[in-house]
Amino acid sequence: MPQITKLSEIALEIDKIIRSGFVGKTFWITAEISSVKKILSKRWCYLDFIQTDENGETRFKGVCWARHYDTIELFESATGKEFKSDIEITCKVSVSFYKTKTYTNLEILEIDSAHAVGQLELEKQKTLKRLVAENKTIKYSPDGSYRTVNNTFELSKVIQRIALITATNSDGQRDFKKVTLTNKYGYAFSIHEYLTLVQGNTACKLILEKLKLIEQNNYDVVVIIRGGGSDTDFAAFNDYDLAKLVASFPIPILTGIGHDRNTSIVDLMARQLRTPTEVGTFIVDRNMNFEYKIQQLEERFFQALESLIEDRTDTLLHFKQRVKNLHPSTILKKGFAIIKSNNKIVTDPKNIKINSELQAILKNEIIQSTVNKKSKNEKQFDI
Repeated sequence: MPQITKLSEIALEIDKIIRSGFVGKTFWITAEISSVKKILSKRWCYLDFIQTDENGETRFKGVCWARHYDTIELFESATGKEFKSDIEITCKVSVSFYKTKTYTNLEILEIDSAHAVGQLELEKQKTLKRLVAENKTIKYSPDGSYRTVNNTFELSKVIQRIALITATNSDGQRDFKKVTLTNKYGYAFSIHEYLTLVQGNTACKLILEKLKLIEQNNYDVVVIIRGGGSDTDFAAFNDYDLAKLVASFPIPILTGIGHDRNTSIVDLMARQLRTPTEVGTFIVDRNMNFEYKIQQLEERFFQALESLIEDRTDTLLHFKQRVKNLHPSTILKKGFAIIKSNNKIVTDPKNIKINSELQAILKNEIIQSTVNKKSKNEKQFDI
């Protein structure tokens, strides 16, 4: 009869070999995770690691115990992405063997959040290249900017009718409305709010739906705002379909969906103004600049009108003086006389006949005379 070995003995032998072979060793791996199950009350997490290469699929059981659970929380905080199935992570693991269940286990010791963020940037660059390749109206400039139908629209001289896409009761919503509705110039704005989620798995679809509703109405601008956050919080704004719609949207779009370090693809397809406060300030200042230009035009108009009136007044005074100088009373004061014959002023001496009666009208007297002789005046006078 062959010697019988207990399964528990085999498990102990395997455990001894693994412990001695992997003691103190850790490994950095990159793999997809699945079957994620969190035990929040104990701060445990069970999962599977999956990697497919030229050797086929390799699968390991994985676990993260309470002593290292904070690395999962740091991952979620840094990336804005939930630690769940069907995502790829880079992490440091140690190898252990569970005798009771007879499987090898990889224990998570640390997760590299930077890897996840880097993957997002790669995906973003791929989406940008696709947008340029598949849409002739989207042009890339050497300075890193993108020229689209939407961001080259001329804005209204005065912005009043605003379609606002934002989250309900968000800081971004409050900041934008505070700047616009309580502006010091007293400008009135008509703000129609299209409230929706602006982050998460459904945000992209919901924002697309809001834009399609807005397109059916008449607005001066569309404003898309949200507060800051991690790079992965902006995943919805790096979506191809949303960016494509924004790039060709028939109403100018202003974005304030991040802080200085965040630039999404939607920002590049529209007009980026960083924060909700900056968007509000931009709109108020644009209206103020228009009013200032109108005031300048008004001032220049009245200055020109005043100058024109002054010029015409001087001209009228000049003509008035000329008329006064040519008035008969002025001429008579200078010693001249007005000659009348048959009650008509004589302008041509040929009309005066010998023996005709004349009246010589002087300044203070009228002299009656009869013409008995006419002769040419050979002497010229300088007056």
